[in-house]
Amino acid sequence: MARTTRPQGEVTRGTTNPNRLRRMDRWIAATQAGALRAGDRPLAVDLGYGASPITAVELYTRLRAVSPRLEVAGIEIEPDRVAAGLAFLRAHPGHDGLSFLRGGFELPVDRPPNLVRAANVLRQYEEPAAWRAWDDLCSRLAPGGVLVEGTCDELGRRHVWVALERGAPTGRGTVRAAPRTITFAAHLPTLETPSDLAERLPKTLIHRNVPGERVHALLAGFDRCWAMAAPQSVFGPRARWVAAVELLARSYPVLTRPPFGGRARWRLGEVTVPWSAVDPRA
Repeated sequence: MARTTRPQGEVTRGTTNPNRLRRMDRWIAATQAGALRAGDRPLAVDLGYGASPITAVELYTRLRAVSPRLEVAGIEIEPDRVAAGLAFLRAHPGHDGLSFLRGGFELPVDRPPNLVRAANVLRQYEEPAAWRAWDDLCSRLAPGGVLVEGTCDELGRRHVWVALERGAPTGRGTVRAAPRTITFAAHLPTLETPSDLAERLPKTLIHRNVPGERVHALLAGFDRCWAMAAPQSVFGPRARWVAAVELLARSYPVLTRPPFGGRARWRLGEVTVPWSAVDPRA
């Protein structure tokens, strides 16, 4: 891909912490192994990794466990952040296949990536710009590639992300992003109600959490199931979450089979549903 002299996008706050993105990473490793192993030189991009390169390093470590040939490129628009990544590589040899580059949404890499992880990157954009960013990034994916975009709090205890693929051509030289799933994940001992996760909805949804919208109905339904599952609290918050998800699946299209669903994933504090369950454009 051609490099541009001016990276596309805006500088983020750069806030990051070790293990902040562990919930998203372990979901990617469990559900996207096929994409991560595709081709001779599979590539993953950590877009907007922040002031510290730690989350890009963690992504590299976690994904190489399921795809040993995978290369990971951390991309940042801020030169000082790229310099921090390069300094890490000099101080910690042995991270073959990990690189740090300056850039933005144009993705200055030498081939279409199999995966793009964009965490806490679109939070500062308006909703129309977030939709356009989805289209733009999906148009740059390799065939069968995946964009995982979402938002979490500073410690990674509340996290919501969407998995997207390349969709139909738009006629403007790009393709339409095709959202496939949305995942809600939480540190269960600190969760009061599932709707607490609404503050971490992606920018394409966060202003849609109002009566009459699908995402609002889903979260309200989840809260009702959470209340009904309250007796399971005596067995711990995981038991209550699993019971609530099982109740939710009676009314909503919760993904209940591996790799996206099932009790093993729910016990991690996750639930994944098809994008159609929350799609504001449907």
